[in-house]
Amino acid sequence: MNRLIINKIVLSLCVFSAIIGLGFLAWILLTLFIKGLSSLHFSLFLNDLVNGGLRNLIIGQFELALLASIVGIPLGMVAGIYIQEYGKGKYSELIRDLSDIMMSAPSIVIGAFVYAIAVKPFGGASGYAGVIALSIMMIPIIINTTDNMLSLVPKELREAGIALGASKYKVILDIVIKAAKVGIMTGILLSFARIVGETAPLLFTSETSSYFNMNLSEAIPSLTVSIYNLANEPEQASRDLAWAASFILTVIVLIINLTGRFITRNKGK
Repeated sequence: MNRLIINKIVLSLCVFSAIIGLGFLAWILLTLFIKGLSSLHFSLFLNDLVNGGLRNLIIGQFELALLASIVGIPLGMVAGIYIQEYGKGKYSELIRDLSDIMMSAPSIVIGAFVYAIAVKPFGGASGYAGVIALSIMMIPIIINTTDNMLSLVPKELREAGIALGASKYKVILDIVIKAAKVGIMTGILLSFARIVGETAPLLFTSETSSYFNMNLSEAIPSLTVSIYNLANEPEQASRDLAWAASFILTVIVLIINLTGRFITRNKGK
């Protein structure tokens, strides 16, 4: 009887805590949607920030995120494959531990680190520094996802490939990775969703610009950094623009996350 009472109390606390958490989330999203939708209009996608639009910020944000993905995805996948398929000693464990530590590292620390090595020595903010910061954030997520997904592939598949005369790298490329591709793709999408919404690393590295610019040797327009700057402006028009930009960014991240979940759910079926 005592165990039943304790179980009901703990279950009630869990449900109550979940309701509180969901309530705050709903409050945030509702406020964001109300204020964001009221400030949203089509001209935001046609004009740059200097003319009251968001076009250059959206393009700049995706430019940084896509370039960081080009750097981070191959490096992360190669490291994850090495850990699971080749490295069985202290080096693989070291890489695994370092990636776990980097996944939990605050993004502002990564931004400060990149500022020290890629911004201050070269005299100012640049898109290259922003790409480095975002790729550093992305790599450990890809490593962890690749490592975990490859570990779920049955050992018998590897043995069957080797028994047929295939070399180890062919077995990994044609059998192991294909068997784990859905999980790896989901991890890539989630890591991309994380870096596309990051602000702190870009504050220290690429900063932002009110003008359209794709030159990585200079400051690159950034949606997240501009939201931070616009929200601190005294003019109501600037704060309305910040709400609209926040709404757009939230929708983008939400779509990417839902896409990852949809891929995983379909694979489960």
